[in-house]
Amino acid sequence: MSQFSDDYFRMTGRRWERESLPRKIGCLLNSHALRYLQAYRMVRQAKDPLGFFCFALRRLEKKYGLSLESSNIGKGLYLGHPYNISVCESAVIGENCNLNKGCSIRTRKGDGPDAAPMIGNRVWVGVNVVVEGKVTVGDNVLIAPNAFVDFDVPSDSIVIGNPAKVLSGRPDATEGYIHNVR
Repeated sequence: MSQFSDDYFRMTGRRWERESLPRKIGCLLNSHALRYLQAYRMVRQAKDPLGFFCFALRRLEKKYGLSLESSNIGKGLYLGHPYNISVCESAVIGENCNLNKGCSIRTRKGDGPDAAPMIGNRVWVGVNVVVEGKVTVGDNVLIAPNAFVDFDVPSDSIVIGNPAKVLSGRPDATEGYIHNVR
């Protein structure tokens, strides 16, 4: 459950282990993002013998358009305005990343399933961003809203525009965007 604890901390700034039971229940009832992340983590860790979390996960996927198919998503995932977010099965996402509404991380049509994006740690993916194909996005990268990324992005960069342009050499690229990191 430590991955969900880190996800919860990223989303709320509070520690799951220290929360009272009524507060935990209230948070899960009021936030579909936290419900989804809890079900996602439980199913991926094979801690769902009765299938309850699998059922909840599929229901939330259909209702909110969430589809995190990958098993390789690091701890501390933050879903900002979690609607219509999709991550392909073979994608790899590092720790403490933010995914925002409408973003799509996918393979390129016609490429094999191994041609999926690899996203580093502390990456902020903006609204309606598409990351496509066998690309590597380094650590500490901000991908601005509406960008289309189909090329490798070095660490400490900001990606803007469509067609995307890279502003590299920015050690403060995600400063103010990535919060509550353990």
